[in-house]
Amino acid sequence: QVQLVESGGGLVQPGGSLRLSCAASGSASGYYAMGWYRQVPGKQRELVARATRGGNTNYGDSVQGRSTISRENAKNTVYLEMNMMTPADTAVYICTCQLDAYSPIYWGRGTQVTVSS
Repeated sequence: QVQLVESGGGLVQPGGSLRLSCAASGSASGYYAMGWYRQVPGKQRELVARATRGGNTNYGDSVQGRSTISRENAKNTVYLEMNMMTPADTAVYICTCQLDAYSPIYWGRGTQVTVSS
């Protein structure tokens, strides 16, 4: 059974930075893609960033240029670094993974990130 455990959320000052981590377990063959979405109550879930095992990455428009996703495949872990944060970045950040390009997305429980002074 695939499990995702996120860490690193909390309170961030406007203009500050954030680093989230997510460790996956349950797949002996690793994970084709790992990434992050975010959810604000009343709004659609939004892609933040995604990275494949081969190193391809894509970012949501709202975080492009100020976020970096990285993976440590040997540890089945994905990281998200985000800079120049604003209150609009306040959300529950949810880790995701896929076992292959056609498999469903697995979702973590999420970690709350609040940007406020």
